[in-house]
Order: sequence, then structure tokens, then C-alpha cells
Amino acid sequence: MSDATTQVPAPPTAPFGSVFAGVVATATYEGGVWSEPELGPLAPFSLHPATHALHYGSTCFEGLKAHRGVDGQVRLFRAAAHVARMRQSADLLCLPKPSEELLSGMMHAGVAANLDEVPAAPGSLYLRPTLIGTEPNIGAAAAPSASALLFVLLSPVGDYFSGGIRPLKLAIETEQPRTTPQFGMVKSGANYVMALGPTLKLKAELGIDQVLFCPGGEVQETGASNFMLIDAERVVTPALTTSFLHGVTRDSILTLARDLGYQVEERTITADEVVAWAGRPGAEAALSGTAAVLSPVGTVVSAGETITVGDGGIGEHTMRLRQALTDIHTAAAPDTRGWCTIPF
Repeated sequence: MSDATTQVPAPPTAPFGSVFAGVVATATYEGGVWSEPELGPLAPFSLHPATHALHYGSTCFEGLKAHRGVDGQVRLFRAAAHVARMRQSADLLCLPKPSEELLSGMMHAGVAANLDEVPAAPGSLYLRPTLIGTEPNIGAAAAPSASALLFVLLSPVGDYFSGGIRPLKLAIETEQPRTTPQFGMVKSGANYVMALGPTLKLKAELGIDQVLFCPGGEVQETGASNFMLIDAERVVTPALTTSFLHGVTRDSILTLARDLGYQVEERTITADEVVAWAGRPGAEAALSGTAAVLSPVGTVVSAGETITVGDGGIGEHTMRLRQALTDIHTAAAPDTRGWCTIPF
């Protein structure tokens, strides 16, 4: 907890994820056993050129945040849900699976070692637990890595989107999927790099912020966030499948929406429905994610047509839901579900 003598850093203005805390947590897997985790100074790792992850994509990661509360206390948000998702990713990618105790302990230890670098709200300390297969074997395309490195990198961050909270512009892509359907729910770098090409292309052509991937006309998510339609009565979002990430922020927002009296619908949404919804009075849309929190969408581009979502501004109900979530982050509202943990 901060006291009167502690200088709390301001939220960074550098691009999200480009500033790093000074201490990293690491553990290694060899001979079927995980080592005891260690804390050390942030420094480059030494990897053999034949490292399994570099050739065969045996890597996954998580993204979660620690927030400084209105009382000065630092809290880690929904760590248990992120631990469970990362262990599931490790299973699906045939990587050595760290125990809940190991992974949770490393996350908490990493935050505790970098408490002085947790910025004031609306900034936060972003955690990037990462697991990579390290066996030096380029003949192991059909075999899992027998060794692994687990580390927790930490980054003081401000807003994810440049310009702070503002109405975003999305392009609807109905032909190309964001990633392979069977691994879309895995938080792996391959899923993100597959979305990069079409995103960069449409950014250059249309000046958009993100691409909403709707292969075959069915909404999945953007390159890095889940998608929601919102109005005064409802929050509508695609039902979970293996083709896109099962967002912890998504789950949090839907839970809070029910608490606030919104009707929550998890179902198939089509690209045509998004366009029709956008043209209605009072319509809102938003992106949810650890980095994005809940970010408003003001415009969608579909088949060359630009459609304003509602009045094109920052939606009242989007901001109500966002505020409900960030109030729990910062202890401005009670944490009735035990989502926050104190990492020291």
C-alpha cells in the first residue's frame, strides 16, 4: 500500500506495452519437473536457435492487470480466471502445464516485486505470463517440447487505444477468419499474427482502428477484443465457441450487466445485424478486453458503406458498464465476488 512518502507514478503516455517493470518472475521445466520460481532483473533470455517455440509455435500467454485502488492498495483482477485459461491453453498446445499454485504465485510475486511501478488510475500494471517450449530440436514438428520456460513480464500501462476513450471505427470482414477455428480460444501469438495482415490492409485503406472478423457473415471478434452490441435494455454478444477468445473482461461485463438490470443475450450475431443495429436510435457497440476494458465503437464500415453507430459518440450505457468494472478495479465499489486479490 502507498503511504504519504511514496511517489505514485502517473499513467505512462508511451504506447501500450512498450514500458516494462524492472523485475521478472521465471521458472523452467526440465525432466518432467518445474523448478522453483525466481525473481530477477528484467534482461534478455538466451535461447538456442533450434528452440521449439521458434519453429513450431509452442507458446501461449495471458494478459491481466493489477490496479491501484482509491485507498492506495494494489489489487490483481481475476487472477484465478487467467490462470485457468492459461492452463487450458497449455493443454491444447501440448505444453508442460504449470500448476495453479506455481502460476498464481509467480503472478503475485511479480506484482509484489514491482509495486512502486503500478501507476495511478486510470493506469495499471499489465501482466504478461508467457509459456514457451524450449527444447532445442528442429526435428520435433510432431512432438511436444520436453522443456519449457515460464515467465511473468510486467508493464506499466495507460490507455490501449491512442487518444484515450474515443469512438472507434471498425471494418467488417466477412471472408477471412481471424484464425483457425479449433484454436481461436487459445491465447497464442499465431492467432494474433494471422489477423495482422487484413487489419493493416484495411487500416491503410479505410483509416479504421480494428477489424471485426465475421467469416461467412457470422460475428466472432476483432483482432484483440470481444464484441458487444449495447442499448438501454440489452447487451448482446456472440455465444462462446472455439473460434474466438473466451474473454475474462467479457465475462465480467456480462455479469455486471445482469446486476444492473440489462438483458444479456449470448447468441449468433450476423454482420447484417450489426449494420442494422448501428442505424437504430440509441444503439451502441463496444470492444471488451483486458487492454481495451470496454471501448466504444462509433462507426462501422461494411461493403464500402460507412455506418454511424447510434449518434456516433461515446455511448451512455457503454460508459456505465465500463465504470462499473473500473470501480471494482480501484475499490471505488465493493468487490462482492472476490474478483480482486492483494498480491503481497
